[in-house]
Amino acid sequence: MASYIARRLLLLFPVLLGVSIFVFVVLHVFTTDPAALMLGQHATTQQIEALREELGLNDPLYVQFGRFLWQVLHGDLGRSLMTRAPVTDEIMARFPATIELAFMAMLIATIVGVFVGVLAAVKQYSIFDYLSMVGALAGVSMPIFWLGLMLILLFAVQLGWLPVAGRIDIGMEPARITGLYLLDSLLTGNWAAFVSAFKHLMLPALALASYSMAIIARMTRSTMLEVIRQDYVRTARAKGLVESLVIYRHALRNALIPVVTVVGLQMGSLLGGAVLTETVFSWPGIGGLLVNAILAADYPLVQGCVILIATIFVVVNLLVDLLYAFLDPRIRYS
Repeated sequence: MASYIARRLLLLFPVLLGVSIFVFVVLHVFTTDPAALMLGQHATTQQIEALREELGLNDPLYVQFGRFLWQVLHGDLGRSLMTRAPVTDEIMARFPATIELAFMAMLIATIVGVFVGVLAAVKQYSIFDYLSMVGALAGVSMPIFWLGLMLILLFAVQLGWLPVAGRIDIGMEPARITGLYLLDSLLTGNWAAFVSAFKHLMLPALALASYSMAIIARMTRSTMLEVIRQDYVRTARAKGLVESLVIYRHALRNALIPVVTVVGLQMGSLLGGAVLTETVFSWPGIGGLLVNAILAADYPLVQGCVILIATIFVVVNLLVDLLYAFLDPRIRYS
């Protein structure tokens, strides 16, 4: 197991290198000159060239990319072209908000998706089965930004139950410990901040969870239908075990192996989908930061955000593989 983990960690470097090269080339070939954007439309050619020289944008691309890799190897993602602040500081200021949103969305998607999938499989061809699969199809088909707008219209504008945008009411921010408002408010006993942060989190988390919830529900139903027809499940029933015990202890544990794979992949998708969700709900996370950086052609900030998302995606997949050994003894002892 240790050698397997080491090999997977080593694969992280070529993946991140490939992502870095792709993003670097796309940014430098297909985006607007950041120096012109920074100086505005009334800047002269001499001013733009002077700023490009100051920022190192006149160097050959291979020199710029080599400089970027050297900085990354030393733990430095460079400085934002627009704010001149370190990219690491810019990202870490926003990263807890994205993590909080992604984990809440993943929690909702996993709990609801697994529950609906199991119930649909157990009650196959029932009205609940048909309705759940129609709902799953709708969840896969609806764009996140459209669903987000519909949730805002219903729960914020029409019913007034939840806030429209933001992360917490102004002036109610808890003392910063982890940067996760829900956790920080619990650690400090600030219940008013917890309620406010929870209300602000619900709509973007529901919108972000919709696609993953549908995928998980469909996968759970499919694997459960296959497992509950196996001989060991029939044997458990023949022994007189309670049906709920047969389903959740014997069938669901084995059906969860492919579901865990989907959950791991969806975690990476949630981080990518958070870009749209954060834009719709004005959520102050990595997604909004990445959109603003792309519009401003802020090369170092875009590269830093993409490398962070790619790293999380690879690490989550590694953790999913390790979970296999816990769920299936055959893998642990093979």
